[in-house]
Amino acid sequence: MRVLAVMITNTIKETGSRKPLRLWPAVVIVALMLLIWIGARIIFPEMSGIDLLGVVGGGLAIILWWLFFSRAPWLDRLGALGLMIIAVFVTSFFVHKSIENGMMGFMLPVYSIPVLSIALVAAVAAGRRLSTGARRATIVGVILLASGLFTLIRTGGITGDARPDLHWRWTETPEERLLAMNDPVPPPAPVATPETAPSIQPLVQPAAPTPEAEKAPEKRAEWSGFRGPKRNGVVPGLRIATDWSKSGPVEVWRRPVGPGWSSFAVHGDFIFTQEQRGEDEVVSCYNLFTGEPVWIHRDRARFWESNAGAGPRGTPTYNRGRLYSLGATGILNALDARTGAVIWSRNAASDTKTTVPDWGISSSPLVVGDKVILATAGVLAAYDINSGKPAWVGPAGGWGYSSPHLATIDGVTQVILLNGEGAISVAPTDGKLLWKHAWACDAIVQPAIIAGSDILIGSGSGMGNIESGIRRVSVSHSPEGWTASDRWTTKGLKPYYNDFVIHRGHAYGFDGSILACVDLKDGQRKWKGGRYGHGQMIALPDQDLLLVLSEEGELALIAAASDRFTELARVPGIEGKTWNHPVIVGDLLLVRNAEQMAAFRLSLQQ
Repeated sequence: MRVLAVMITNTIKETGSRKPLRLWPAVVIVALMLLIWIGARIIFPEMSGIDLLGVVGGGLAIILWWLFFSRAPWLDRLGALGLMIIAVFVTSFFVHKSIENGMMGFMLPVYSIPVLSIALVAAVAAGRRLSTGARRATIVGVILLASGLFTLIRTGGITGDARPDLHWRWTETPEERLLAMNDPVPPPAPVATPETAPSIQPLVQPAAPTPEAEKAPEKRAEWSGFRGPKRNGVVPGLRIATDWSKSGPVEVWRRPVGPGWSSFAVHGDFIFTQEQRGEDEVVSCYNLFTGEPVWIHRDRARFWESNAGAGPRGTPTYNRGRLYSLGATGILNALDARTGAVIWSRNAASDTKTTVPDWGISSSPLVVGDKVILATAGVLAAYDINSGKPAWVGPAGGWGYSSPHLATIDGVTQVILLNGEGAISVAPTDGKLLWKHAWACDAIVQPAIIAGSDILIGSGSGMGNIESGIRRVSVSHSPEGWTASDRWTTKGLKPYYNDFVIHRGHAYGFDGSILACVDLKDGQRKWKGGRYGHGQMIALPDQDLLLVLSEEGELALIAAASDRFTELARVPGIEGKTWNHPVIVGDLLLVRNAEQMAAFRLSLQQ
């Protein structure tokens, strides 16, 4: 009470002999905040989120200025700060769920610091020559307006650099526009008689197969699933025209698609992908050459989180006439690839007693012999491809978003997985642990198999105790057992969720939002250049080329040469944030994101 009385007394004295506000420090801080927000990503492209840290730090500096160096009356200082806190608290009850849950629930309080601090400076500057009552009313009004702004917006998630994708709250999402189109869709796929009781009941209704689906030839898949037959993002035996100013990609078709970060599997005349349609998680089949829908399978499930949005994360896998898909909540389906009919269905999350991770189950199934193998948040599991019965569950490995990777080391077939504890390898027949290598990593990107018994693993965020960079691990086998030891680790390439490719003794990938090349002999970075956001790529080894799909949906050709970065061509592709992996089948390039998908015809080299 005594302190409060002193403050009131001082305020009364200041009213009669108040010094002018010291405004210039706040103006300087605001200018620095704007420079940081605009320029930090350009100057420090490797440091994702440094722009946000800079403006939050600037907002805190403004609060310190206001409390201790502004010369404002103490009643104004404490009143404005208290109003800001109350305004954010009240606003939290009215914001859109994407703001409420954004950044793991910290989006509103974190962004309120710079926004309301800048609003305070603007109000103080505008009202500095007004009467006491008018000045205080101005501060109150501007703070309330700035806080209320958060109730008028939503996000479509965040970018790879952790910036929110902002939209007015009342605008439709791409998914809502798709659902409102009344786009003709084929009837639900028929239900095949399962050989064992499913662990979930799929949402399907009997329907006749479509004529298009009956024509699907039974031959080896051109692109069996995630990142191709070897899951390495490499397309051998293809040579394309590189002068895109004269013979660039030609759009064949384009259509809206439900949200999801799935890529494609391709077999014959048909492509398969996963998407979200309202409350249904969907596995869908389209015509490769027209983009027209052929069949659709629905499961009553919806996964959504505020950073990446709604929809499945995995890519379906084609194998011997069947399609295997894993949804973001753990629904595992075996479908007839011709008709979409359900052969069997399980819930892998329930079977492995796994809690769905924060960003959803993201694994793409892998077929090895008579097993379909998948990962649920860092835990491998296998099912019999004929009956759907669980075959084995691998060792616990914490969290993870990577997919199982088939390899043969020292003549032994094995399945490798990155999880939160590092890399593990198991026998595909029984899930027995062969070896493991400890390295706290993101566990998102695929490992790469190099030099026979060496593997390359990567990690990008570097948050908390998570490492960043790529590491070369040597795996050896002796009568005493398996060993896996690191040869080198480099921070010259730090892949986050953007897979890298291997070509002629070098790794090419995204170091943050910029491409980089690393020598596999010693991990030394050879070059870094080209800004493509957090995109994905494919290697065309016959031409020493990289085909890059940028985060903004652009298409680019890059020379896969270790001496320097060279961009050969860059053209528009699809619209919207694009994290999905591209696919090349023959002369067709398939791309998609959470809003649309398209096919482009590539001119072949004569």
